[in-house]
Amino acid sequence: MGQVGWKALCLSLFDYKTEKYVVAKNKKVGLLYRLLQLCVLLYLLVWVFLVKKSYQDTDTSLQSAVVTKVKGVAYTNTSELGERLWDVADYVIPSQGENVFFVITNLIVTANQRQGTCAEHQGVPDGACSQDSDCHAGESVAAGNGVKTGRCLRAGNSTRGTCEIFAWCPVETQPRPTEPLLKEAEDFTIYIKNFIRFPKFNFSKANVLENKDFLKSCRFSPKNLYCPIFRLGSVVRWAGSSFQDIAVEGGVIAIHIEWNCDLDKAPAECKPHYYFNRLDNNQAKSVSSGYNFRFARYYRDSAGVEFRNLMKAYGIRFDVIVNGKAGKFSIIPTIINVGSGVALMGAGAFFCDLVLIYIIKKREFYRDKKYEEVRSCGGTRGREDSTLTAEAEMMEPGQPEELLEEQPQARSSSGHWKGNGGVCPQFLQTTRTGILENVKGRGEQLQTLQTVET
Repeated sequence: MGQVGWKALCLSLFDYKTEKYVVAKNKKVGLLYRLLQLCVLLYLLVWVFLVKKSYQDTDTSLQSAVVTKVKGVAYTNTSELGERLWDVADYVIPSQGENVFFVITNLIVTANQRQGTCAEHQGVPDGACSQDSDCHAGESVAAGNGVKTGRCLRAGNSTRGTCEIFAWCPVETQPRPTEPLLKEAEDFTIYIKNFIRFPKFNFSKANVLENKDFLKSCRFSPKNLYCPIFRLGSVVRWAGSSFQDIAVEGGVIAIHIEWNCDLDKAPAECKPHYYFNRLDNNQAKSVSSGYNFRFARYYRDSAGVEFRNLMKAYGIRFDVIVNGKAGKFSIIPTIINVGSGVALMGAGAFFCDLVLIYIIKKREFYRDKKYEEVRSCGGTRGREDSTLTAEAEMMEPGQPEELLEEQPQARSSSGHWKGNGGVCPQFLQTTRTGILENVKGRGEQLQTLQTVET
């Protein structure tokens, strides 16, 4: 970069840019601008303020407590347990209701287990053997039921057998039943009481009406949101599952309680909304589908020897998930969102400017009108004289002198001259007088030539 370039760069640091408003009489660009304004306005009114309610201050730190109870009885008669009546204390785990609880619907019972030695189950790969050396004494069976004693037990003349183990014997061997043990569980009822509080607004509420007579007879429905008593079979159906399938293999169901409260309205308008879905993988029959676990109940015989009944329980685990938010009018988010809308209006004008000066056919004309370079008065007299002289030469000799009066200058209300571009007002009068005389002289010469030709 030469000396002239560096000088121009240094001088450009002292340039000042100011806005100039140009009214473009272009209907297409004007229509585009109004459409953009309308879109921004609809976005603010409909989406920001009506749908999202962004004029409100929100509180998402929901404080919640859940109390659950299950009611219902079932009768069974099996070879392992005999006749038995099942009530809440038998089939609900844990017994004290929380936001996660389990209801037994199917059961495999291995009764009267005592600690001793017996053969490992044949379906355990680590328990298979062909000779005693395959069973290392003191080694626990991986995914099995006990500890190896060092003996390989074979039935008859078979070459393959299973390792002898020290465990609770006999080990569990029964297959899973194809029918649910507690078929009556479909008619059990679940009572879910939920307390919530939004600490920012000090607002509290519950999902139940404190009316005992109402609770004794009501059942939940979409039209009865303040009755928190659900039929178990209905919950399974609302979650998109069949009770027969889930009762045999077990599963996990989520009960969602949503609290979306507009505190600008009456407190009665803050209502709970319920959603149900199944969480375990029930789309494909795999190891991960279903839900089960084992537990035991211990006893002592007349001789004081301990024994137990091992139970593998299949059933439905319910997860009560509570979330929500509360909103209330606040001037701060209102101002922020209105300011964002004003900024979007400016973005619309910027887009229209790009269309006006870079895309349409007359872009060069509008670009020249929008961007104007103004220089100081001292160095522009010669240029303005030449400009006005060129304009005068372009006039026809017979044109009236009033056309020259349509130059871009006028008097303001205060009596001062206003110029356009780089024209210095103090030179305009002198330059105009010279141009008028030049035009008159050209006109007289033309008249003389016409006389001579005549």
